[in-house]
Amino acid sequence: MSDERKRESVWDYPRPPRLEPCSLSLKVEFRGRTVAESSRAWRLLETSHPPVYYIPAVDVAMDLLRTNPTRSFCEFKGQAQYWDIEVDENISTAAAWSYRTPSPAYASLRDHLAFYASRVDACYVGGEKVQAQPGDFYGGWITSNLIGPFKGIPGSRGW
Repeated sequence: MSDERKRESVWDYPRPPRLEPCSLSLKVEFRGRTVAESSRAWRLLETSHPPVYYIPAVDVAMDLLRTNPTRSFCEFKGQAQYWDIEVDENISTAAAWSYRTPSPAYASLRDHLAFYASRVDACYVGGEKVQAQPGDFYGGWITSNLIGPFKGIPGSRGW
């Protein structure tokens, strides 16, 4: 575990979620390509969820992304649009999402993308390879300094 990160319980995170700057190095890889790499992201913290990292679009290889017609709505952030990653003949469907016009409290997320660790080959925080948040809906990145249990495990839908 990086010396920069202390132990955190996801049960100490707030609801509604808190958005904070993150200067740790973040990296997303898919089929041998670096899709995103940044040390100027935002970290979203919500009760029972591992952090979701939003990377500035300028630090994303946008030439590897294609818009996907999928949309969802978050009561806090607004309407999300999804992105497919395409490298050669390999496609990861709805592997990332963003908020074109986030709600005012989360306006900093405009022009940023978040990635599902489960839909790419690897994601890293401060050089540590992350584990994907359980479930097919949530996009948190689990690092060794986090204490769960994490929303998304079987039986947690009602938490």
